[in-house]
Amino acid sequence: MDQLRTQTINQLPSGAALIKRELCYTICFIFILISSIIALNLGSSSRSLPLFRFDHFFPRKLPPPFPHTHPLRSCDYSYGKWVRVDKKNPVLLYDEDCPFLDPGFRCHRNGRKDIEFQKWRWQPHGCYLPRFNASDFLERSRNGRIVFAGDSMGRNQWESLLCMLAQAVSNKSTIFEVNGSPITKHKGFLSMKFQDYNLTVEYYRTPFLAVLGRRPITTPPQVKLIVKVDQLHWRSKQWKGANVIVLNTGHWWNKEKIAKMGCYFQEGGTINMTMGVMEGFRRFIRTLVSWSTKNLNPEISHVFIRNHSPIHYLNGTWDDGGVCDAATEPEQDYKKLRPESWNNQYIANAIKEINNSKVRLLNITYLTGFRKDGHPSKHREPGTPVGAPQDCSHWCLPGIPDTWNEILYAQLLSMEFRTK
Repeated sequence: MDQLRTQTINQLPSGAALIKRELCYTICFIFILISSIIALNLGSSSRSLPLFRFDHFFPRKLPPPFPHTHPLRSCDYSYGKWVRVDKKNPVLLYDEDCPFLDPGFRCHRNGRKDIEFQKWRWQPHGCYLPRFNASDFLERSRNGRIVFAGDSMGRNQWESLLCMLAQAVSNKSTIFEVNGSPITKHKGFLSMKFQDYNLTVEYYRTPFLAVLGRRPITTPPQVKLIVKVDQLHWRSKQWKGANVIVLNTGHWWNKEKIAKMGCYFQEGGTINMTMGVMEGFRRFIRTLVSWSTKNLNPEISHVFIRNHSPIHYLNGTWDDGGVCDAATEPEQDYKKLRPESWNNQYIANAIKEINNSKVRLLNITYLTGFRKDGHPSKHREPGTPVGAPQDCSHWCLPGIPDTWNEILYAQLLSMEFRTK
C-alpha cells in the first residue's frame, strides 16, 4: 500500500507545474476573448456595441468638413435657438452690394440704422447646421436647374440664394438673367444663369401655385376669380426636370384676401360656392404633392415644400396700421410666439401620406417666428409714399431667408445631392 501511495504521489504534477498550466490556460482564454471582441467590432458598428469600443483609446482622425463625402446624419434643423455671434464667427454670407437684390430688401440703404438683426445664427437642438459652402453647392448643381415657385416670400428666398452662391464666383458678369430681364418686382418668371457651372436658378411668381382664372360667364356676379384646387399653375410644366424645386404658398390663402378678390374654388370643372379657404387649401396641397410624385423623376428632382413664413404686425394688420419697426432683436421667449398657421398641418400631413424621400418639408416656421426684428418695416424701397403700410411680411437681405437656404443646403447634403 505504501508503495502504491508513493507511486501515485510521484505521478501528480508539482505545485510549480500546476501554476504554469493554469497560467497557460488563462493566457489562451484572454487571447480567445480579445480575438472575439475584435471580430465583433469589425462586423458591427460601434454604436451597437458601446461596451467594446476602442476609439476612446485610439481616436480616429475626423474627416474635413468639406467636401462632404458621406451623408450627414439625420437632424431636425427646424427646432433650436438663435445665438448671437461675435466678430470671430461672422454670420453674413454677402452684403447689400449684391447686384441681385430687390431694392425693397436692402433695408440698410433704405434708412435702417441698426444692424443687430444680422448678428444672430440658428443653432438646432442636438446637432449642428453645416456652414454654407457656395463652391460646393455650385459644383453639386453643375449642369442643373434650381427652381423656386410661389409667392413673394419665395422671391425673398430666391434672391438670398443667388447672393449666397455668387460669393463663390469671382467674375459676377458670368451671372446673368437669360432673357435680359432686370431684377425687379414683376409678374412672371426670372432665370439666372451661372455660366461657369451651366446652372440656372429660377423664380416663378405663382402666389397660389394653383390655376387662377377668370370666372365663367354663367357664374353668379359675386364670383370674380376662381382657384382650381385640382390643377397646378400652367407654368408647372416648366418645373419638370429641375434638380431642386422649392415650392411655397399660403399667404394668399386667407379669408380676408380671398373675400376681397371675390375668389371661389373650383374642382372637377364645378365651382363650389360653399367651399372655405381651409378646405380649398387642403385639397390643393394634396393635388400639389400628388403632382410632384407623378410628374417628377425621383432620380433627378428633389422637391421641397416650404411651410409658412410668419408675419409680425403689431397693433393692426398690414393695411390697418400694423407696425414692427420697434423690434431690434429676436424674441427670446418661445411662449410668446404666435400660434402656428393652420395651413402648416395640411402641408405636413400631405407629405407624410406619400412617404416619398424625394418630397420633403422645408420647415422654417418655428425658427422664423422668433425673428420679429428682421422685416423691412418702414424701411421700404425708394419712392414708397410717406405713411405707406409697413412691411412686416418680407425680410431684409442679408437676413432670415439665408438661414432657410442653409437648411436647404444641409438637407441636400443629407440626401447626397449631386446632379448627374
